[in-house]
Amino acid sequence: MNRRVVITGAGVVSSIGIGVDEFWRHCLQAKSTVAPIPANWERYAALHSRLWSPLPDIDPEYLGVARTERLQLDPGSVLAHGAAREAFERAGLNIVPDAASSRVFSLAGVDAARIGVYLGTGIGGAYSFLHNHTHHLYQRARATLKDYAETRASAQDRETLDGVLALMAHGPRYHPFVVSMLMPNASSAAVAIKFSITGPNVTYCVACASGTVAVGNAYRAVRDGSVDVAVSGGCEYLNDEHGHIFRGFDVAGTLLRDCADPDAANRPFDEKRSGFLFSQGGAAVLVLEELEHAQRRGATIMAELTGFAETFDAHSMMSLAPGGGQIERMLRAALADAGVGAHEVDYINAHGTGTKNNDETEAEIIDRVFGKSVRVNSTKSLLGHTIGASGAIEILVTALSLRDQTTHICRNLDAPLRDLNFVRAVEQSDLRVGLSQSFAFGGHNAAVVLRRFS
Repeated sequence: MNRRVVITGAGVVSSIGIGVDEFWRHCLQAKSTVAPIPANWERYAALHSRLWSPLPDIDPEYLGVARTERLQLDPGSVLAHGAAREAFERAGLNIVPDAASSRVFSLAGVDAARIGVYLGTGIGGAYSFLHNHTHHLYQRARATLKDYAETRASAQDRETLDGVLALMAHGPRYHPFVVSMLMPNASSAAVAIKFSITGPNVTYCVACASGTVAVGNAYRAVRDGSVDVAVSGGCEYLNDEHGHIFRGFDVAGTLLRDCADPDAANRPFDEKRSGFLFSQGGAAVLVLEELEHAQRRGATIMAELTGFAETFDAHSMMSLAPGGGQIERMLRAALADAGVGAHEVDYINAHGTGTKNNDETEAEIIDRVFGKSVRVNSTKSLLGHTIGASGAIEILVTALSLRDQTTHICRNLDAPLRDLNFVRAVEQSDLRVGLSQSFAFGGHNAAVVLRRFS
């Protein structure tokens, strides 16, 4: 017999807020942070998109990460730490300092071997790789140019060469922890080390579906009895000194290009959409728990997870398969897993990137499977795209919507591409069943079904 799985805690770091309360308040206020990309990025490439959604200035110690730890962690892992710590606190789990180390903790009253960590990331520690790779190249370039300048270059040439070196922004050293910083499983491992969690520890790396797949598999682990508690979600950090990561998406033609009005540029499901808003990053972590285990602790329950499914298009690395047949199969499997019909779904947190083809295909599938009455919005219309963190953030939004019986708007939606029930105003609704779906480069499709807990 399957066990019931509930969400008892959550934590989030995003461009519109740090912490669940601030984040959710800003969602309902339709707040969005959109700014010009760092000016120096345009020194390295002619970019088509010039906007992004930056994170606020964050003190790692505010996230519970000491300075010495930060020096050994990729920024994505730092974000995961902060979200995990808040999730434990909101779940009512007592965080106890280890007697031997001020930087290590345990969770009192729960069996560490019966807790699993399931986190997703799209690109892992790309920042750490690029940051150290530049230092690696700089050292060689500096030696070569120094030799040339001393033997053959004029004073003017030397000035030019110094300018070239100055373009290669880099850290003060090649970091001795670079391998453990850049490996994709670092965030999952770091969270478990920090909180002395010895159960299964798994990282899911499936591009934009990473967070959704991580939460879905964590749900299955709790449901099937592998663990009693699961720490699940996604994290991503997409910044680097030279704009390498941004340029990759820009060259691929996925980023928004209409940058004349920054406040109105990001517009999923609108006829005037031109691509997605690139986010600096983010993280969301959920504490999933077997229902009776949670009730014995007296935990407050946010929502219940009831279904999960994933499929693969086997079509293209960069685009959805025409018609969305595998997405439809995934959705119907997720509904069957949850034991609900499509007509029972009240709310969909859509993938909703703002790209031309993806939004068109997704809207068509929603219409075909769920009809025109289900409420639909896109959290990316507020945050932009956080890649591996996006699905986890959107599942959190779905849970909060079910808890509070309201949804945030689909921002900048002036001319909807299809006649669906897109959320245009924040208002109370009778929301019983919600679904969050993600699609990813490579062809990955995943969705999680949630139910209002009562």
